[in-house]
Amino acid sequence: MTQKLSGKILVTGGAGMIGSNLVKRLINEGNSVKVVDNLWRGKLDYLYEDGKPIIDFEKDFFNRDLSIAGNCDDLLDDIEIVYHLADIVAGINYVFSNQGSLFRQNNLINSNVITSVRNFGKNVKGFIYVGTACSFPLTRQNSLDVIPLKEEELYPALPESAYGWSKLMGQYETDLLEKETGILCSVLMLHNVYGSPCDYGERSQVIPALIRKAINFPNEEFIVWGSGEQGRAFIHVNDVVNALCLTKQKGLGKGVIQIGPSVCTSIKEIAETVVEISGKNIKVEYDTTKPEGDKARSADYSKAQRVLGWEPLVDLRSGLEQQYNWINKRIQSEGSSL
Repeated sequence: MTQKLSGKILVTGGAGMIGSNLVKRLINEGNSVKVVDNLWRGKLDYLYEDGKPIIDFEKDFFNRDLSIAGNCDDLLDDIEIVYHLADIVAGINYVFSNQGSLFRQNNLINSNVITSVRNFGKNVKGFIYVGTACSFPLTRQNSLDVIPLKEEELYPALPESAYGWSKLMGQYETDLLEKETGILCSVLMLHNVYGSPCDYGERSQVIPALIRKAINFPNEEFIVWGSGEQGRAFIHVNDVVNALCLTKQKGLGKGVIQIGPSVCTSIKEIAETVVEISGKNIKVEYDTTKPEGDKARSADYSKAQRVLGWEPLVDLRSGLEQQYNWINKRIQSEGSSL
């Protein structure tokens, strides 16, 4: 049965790329939204539209570190839906250089938020946890012969990274929350999300990093980490927000749902497309001494199609052009202000 829940919503990590776009959509749909974010990667200016704030920062924004227990206890009194997006994640260099601290921080964040909902969410009817395709077993992502992943392949568990493990632990605790409290939950396992607004600095993920390098070329070398043969199922943030909103209506209590395209795109193809968009004469260089992460993956999104009526809509080329233009505008603005 379709759930038609609206009203008071809490979004953790609501000043990040996905979170800020979700908050804008929820507010435009008439919901009242509170945002909690420690601004490690998120930015307050992401919560503006046409130069105006989309939320009341004095009343509805909370700069808090959710790895500290109890830091959202007081935010849940009148909340009906919780979207839990907050986590520690960055580009592959950061993830593999900080595995222990990342694993610990994400476990603390997830467990603290879920404990707060369990103990203080007296009006919470739905809890939506944002997971990751990185939690799928390495054995299903270590070949370039890609067979789309299915939700039932999560176990036996063998994620490649501490990040994947930490997100899987949060997923498991979300399952316990539903079983023990009756709060309807959903887990959306996202594939590689791109779009704007985004971090394009040293901690950025692959697409914004390549776009930054192309914009700055020749002052910054255009080097791709790894062979370029490694691939991902790239999904635009607008498609992710569609899935998150549909989940509130149709997905609660329906378990794990994978969000991503069935197509695996190589990093080589992404790099070459970014060079085309730049219009520059750039020779792509590959550094095979750098980590690549999982070899390749894509999504069998048939459950999302069946349960949510969801499918990816944003064409990869147009999504890359949009993100390139957004980052270019920001970099040019930064340069002119120096």
